[in-house]
Amino acid sequence: MAAGALALAASPGDAPIRAMRWAAKSVDPVAAFDRAPAECLRRPSDPAEALKVEVGRAAFRTPVLLGGQAARAGVNCETCHKAGRSNPDFLFPGVSGAPGTADVTDSLFSTHRGDDVMDPKPIPDLSGPKAKLKVDQAPRAHKLEPFIHGLITEEFDGPEPPKAVLAGIADYVRHLSPEACPKIPSVAVTPAYFMADARRALAAAQGEIAAGDAPAAILMIASARTRLGLIDERYAGAALAPLRAELRSADARLAQAQQGLREHRPDVAAELTAWLQDSAALEARLEARAPASLFDPQRLTQAARRRLPG
Repeated sequence: MAAGALALAASPGDAPIRAMRWAAKSVDPVAAFDRAPAECLRRPSDPAEALKVEVGRAAFRTPVLLGGQAARAGVNCETCHKAGRSNPDFLFPGVSGAPGTADVTDSLFSTHRGDDVMDPKPIPDLSGPKAKLKVDQAPRAHKLEPFIHGLITEEFDGPEPPKAVLAGIADYVRHLSPEACPKIPSVAVTPAYFMADARRALAAAQGEIAAGDAPAAILMIASARTRLGLIDERYAGAALAPLRAELRSADARLAQAQQGLREHRPDVAAELTAWLQDSAALEARLEARAPASLFDPQRLTQAARRRLPG
């Protein structure tokens, strides 16, 4: 399977879920992984602008965007910026100093910007006041897109992003705002939480298919597959094997859709529509068994305690 999909989510390691691999082992697993920050996103009313934001939102959530070492590790934009915020628990060996910091000129991820000097900086909250962020986000300034391009292709040695994806990420970041933060500061991380992201990514894929942009649509489908992977890794054990098989079948259908786009098949949009129709029933089955999975706070805590001391 492609990086960022189920095969990567199931890769070996001492952490029961992948995100724990880049968090301090002393972190409260329920606070850090059973809930997520509420997203502070202003959703545009104009359909064309809304599609651009959704394209960026989906790209933000898949390691495939960054490629290279980041994709192999399962790192995406959201790793450091959870729900477009910051990540005070981020602690990546060789990249972080204190939790919540990252060295953007490390040599682990970048052959372009690595300077062999360890100088981690606090991870900024992209949903905070614009004036406190180091890059001017105003469209007229023409600074945000080049900055993001450099992050992808130089800071992470990633592939050249499709133009629609680069523009979408910039629009997504611009639409993050403290004024858009919900009153509830966090939301529960459940199968439905990840499935909603997958559906939004596939809706963006359909928009890019309609626009004739197959490369952007392929990346959107990769984002949906990434979210399935984050569900899959929490359904460990023999008792949940049938659900894992269903998830992997759903992932295989999306992989086939990606291949269909590469082959210029005309029926891919219909395949995605069928997948979306089937996803509600799959989500219901996943939710029904969530208490037996690592979506359950007690099981998550017990699994986290089995990690090596650190």
